[in-house]
Amino acid sequence: MLVIGLTGGIGSGKTAVSDRFAHLGAPVIDTDLLARELVEPGQPALAEIAVEFGPDCLNDEGRLHRSRLRERVFADPAGRRRLEAILHPRIRALARERIARLTAPYCLLVIPLLAETGMTDLVDRVLVVDVPEEVQIRRVMARDGVTEAHARRILAAQADRSQRLALANEIVENAGDLAALDHQIAGLHQHYLTLAATQAG
Repeated sequence: MLVIGLTGGIGSGKTAVSDRFAHLGAPVIDTDLLARELVEPGQPALAEIAVEFGPDCLNDEGRLHRSRLRERVFADPAGRRRLEAILHPRIRALARERIARLTAPYCLLVIPLLAETGMTDLVDRVLVVDVPEEVQIRRVMARDGVTEAHARRILAAQADRSQRLALANEIVENAGDLAALDHQIAGLHQHYLTLAATQAG
């Protein structure tokens, strides 16, 4: 099966893009959702996080206190690497398992931090959702109710636009309207079906 890695910076509109592919019949596997599964109560990863970062990273119900953990690792690169060492191998394994169950011509594997995590070995092609940085900042401020300074700090912690674009086989420009986005996705869907058929043949 052809595996398309979908990535893009925060506020680029990855969900809008993946939803449109799903509407056209392409299976979508989102690594953010896999990560959420892996830190459910009773999962080994959650127990490891509690040992590594302290029990106050869990709330009163024994679930991951996401905002507290995020604050702790956001300003601590070493802490972020420790968290990634717990989660990333498990995310890879679960992604491979889910892909192996599919029977479609191609699927989308959404990896928001593809440029940062080096998970390119999981995918055959990379599709980057691209918007100007100012659009990202405006969208993040509106969506999350944060200040411009906070939005810029989030962007600064991610790979920059040029690093993402350097990985791209295909690019979706998502600064325009939804009709323009629909047109691009329809074309890419046909492109991937053709590639998948060639690969299968």
